[in-house]
Amino acid sequence: MTSALSRRNEGTTAVITGGAQGVGLAIALQLADEGCRRIAIAGRDGRTGEAALAELRSRGVDAVFVATDLAVVADCHRLIDTSVAHFGAVNALVNAAASAARGTLLELTPEMWDEMFNVNARGPCFLMQRFVRHLVDTGRPGSIVNILSQCAHCGQSYLTQYSASKGALATLTRNTANALLADRIRVNGLNIGWMNTPGEHVTQTRFHDAPDDWLERASRNQPFGRLLEPAEVARTIAFLASDESGMMTGSVVDFDQTVVGTVPDVPRF
Repeated sequence: MTSALSRRNEGTTAVITGGAQGVGLAIALQLADEGCRRIAIAGRDGRTGEAALAELRSRGVDAVFVATDLAVVADCHRLIDTSVAHFGAVNALVNAAASAARGTLLELTPEMWDEMFNVNARGPCFLMQRFVRHLVDTGRPGSIVNILSQCAHCGQSYLTQYSASKGALATLTRNTANALLADRIRVNGLNIGWMNTPGEHVTQTRFHDAPDDWLERASRNQPFGRLLEPAEVARTIAFLASDESGMMTGSVVDFDQTVVGTVPDVPRF
């Protein structure tokens, strides 16, 4: 017997940025497992894109890869236009791609700021613009899910421009959701905590000189004894993309194993 869960995204035609690897690919695979058979994935590396396509197609998905630089507005528009041309229509957009380059306030340059905001805030904004234009012109409802970060609340000292960009996207998520209520286009965001991805491994070794066993060491210090995994985040994204999430819109949800605003229970004196 086929479960309702495995069918809840049968009517979804999705565009996923960063969909060739990491959490973006996990989202694409989760959607496929839930019945989605039309998925466009975007990324900068054609080799990882082709590998992702092969995996999706092996699951019966009509999948396309569109090489996209989110810092280029024309690329963002082309991603949506290409997806619409291929599938005829799209009704779900997941903004999963992002830059996580490091930088403190004193290290920050205008170029670093612009690069981060172009990818993490401006790119998703103009993707949403083109996607929404398609939905409004065709009179269709739809769903947008923006992958944010717990850093939107504050972030570490070495994540100045990253934290600011995610905070901007969180506000844009709510603003856009409010603007699109009458069009029945839902917009939600997920503030992701520390997650185990191939990209995180690269970040830890490149920027923090982490040892080979950094994941094991980091996991021991987490409340649940591990980092978040892309697959569990993907299940939540798939829910938000589907009709099962009903009229949920304008929500920015913390997905982490810590609670914002709390402090550790340690002796005060």
